[in-house]
Order: sequence, then C-alpha cells, then structure tokens
Amino acid sequence: MSLADHLRELRGRLLKCTIAIAVGGIVSFVFFSRIWAFLQRPYCEVHQHQALDVVQKVKGCGAGPLVFSSVFDPILWHFKVALIAGVVLASPVWLYQLWAFVTPGLQRKERRYSLIFVGAAVPLFLCGASLAYLVMSKGLQVLLNFAPKNTVSLISIDHYLSYAMAMLLMFGASFDIPLLIVMLNRVGVLSYARLNKSRRLTIFLCFVFAAVATPSGDPFTMLALGLPLMLLLEVATQIARIHDRRKAKAEAASGESFADLPDDEPSPLDLSSR
Repeated sequence: MSLADHLRELRGRLLKCTIAIAVGGIVSFVFFSRIWAFLQRPYCEVHQHQALDVVQKVKGCGAGPLVFSSVFDPILWHFKVALIAGVVLASPVWLYQLWAFVTPGLQRKERRYSLIFVGAAVPLFLCGASLAYLVMSKGLQVLLNFAPKNTVSLISIDHYLSYAMAMLLMFGASFDIPLLIVMLNRVGVLSYARLNKSRRLTIFLCFVFAAVATPSGDPFTMLALGLPLMLLLEVATQIARIHDRRKAKAEAASGESFADLPDDEPSPLDLSSR
C-alpha cells in the first residue's frame, strides 16, 4: 500500500472509532444520573479531617459536595460523563480498529490473531478500568491526608471528572500492553530472548511508566498500577518463552530454521500460509 492508501485507511479507522464512541456517548447521556452516581462513589468514600457546615449537610458523602463555578459547567458535565462511558462501551470497536490497522501487513494465519486480540483486549481493558475505579478513593484519600487540619477541599466537578477519565483510560490501556507484547511475539517481531535479556530494565520502566501515567502521582496509585502491570508483563514473557520453544522444536523437526540467516539475506517465502 502507498502512503496515501495508508492515510485513507487510517482515516476510515478513526472515523469508525469516532462513530462508535459517539453512539456509546449518546446511550450514556440518557443514563447520566446512574453513571454519575457510579463515578462519584469513590469520591464520596473519602473522609476529610475537617468539614465546613455546608459540607456536613451532605449525607452519604464524607468528602463533601463537588463544586462548580460556571453556569455552563452542568451541561459540560453531561457531555464529559457521556464521553467517559462512551469510550468504555465502545472499547471493543476501537480496540479492534487499532489492531485491524496493522493486520494488512500480516499473513493470513497471523490475521486470525485479530479476533484473539480483541477477545483478550476488551476484558483486560475492563479489568484495568475496574482496578482504577477501586483504587480511586484510596488515592484521593492519600492526597487529601496531606492537607493541614482545619482546612477543607472544595474540588470542582470538572477536575474530578478529568481525574476519573485519566485513571480509567490509563489503567485500562496499560493492561493491554502485555497483550501487545504477546501478539508481537506471535508474529515474530519480539522474541523471548530479547524479553528475557531486558527483564530488569522492563521492571524499572514499568514503575517509571506507572509513576508518570497515574494522574494523581501518589505512591499508592503508582503501586496499584505498577505491580499488576509487572505481573502481567511476566506472564506475557512466559507465554513468549513457551511459544518460542514450540516454534524452535517445530523448525528443528522440519529442518527449516532461519534464525541464523544474516539480516540482509531474505528467507524463503512460505506460500502455503497465504
């Protein structure tokens, strides 16, 4: 494909992702009240040291009310909440479009991994988003505990929604990184030997990524993302080890091994898988 063809395909993929997110957002807009109550729950589980009288009057929310300062904020909240829920609902579509953009350069056998990728990427994304939802209240509690006594935080809804969106998306996307490594190993781009050689660096970069990716930056949230991500990366490495071992045995049995070929020497084409 030419560069123009790639750009046209990318435009089509992005258009499909946008339409899917828009449809999910429209559906979520109808159920705004329920979604907002669900998103607000982690904040309400936070307890401040001190509270103002207006804060104490809010029942069922230990952190007090979320505030706003603009008359346009209420309608913007509806769209932002709908966007958050729309991205989550449309995750099967945009995850598939992401992988489908790569598959035209793969062989027919390798294209079959598209369904496997989507089938595993969606649950992993939802698991990451669920973990983010569970640790949001703890992360907020850690940050608010640094506030001195006789003070109270008045957090705006806009800031809280931005925090919630960043947490859900970053945790969800991070849980798909090990799956990407497995798929790259399956198609022969990334070997177990390279993964094993850089294991220590991977662990270090894992926690650096967790520290940078988490919007709050507190140690609890960083560990909540870094530890599961490190575990998933190790699982991906072991899957790559099993795959490469089976691949080496199959090549040894057939007498066809191209691992020792120089980088500038082409290997014979496998026309049977086309």
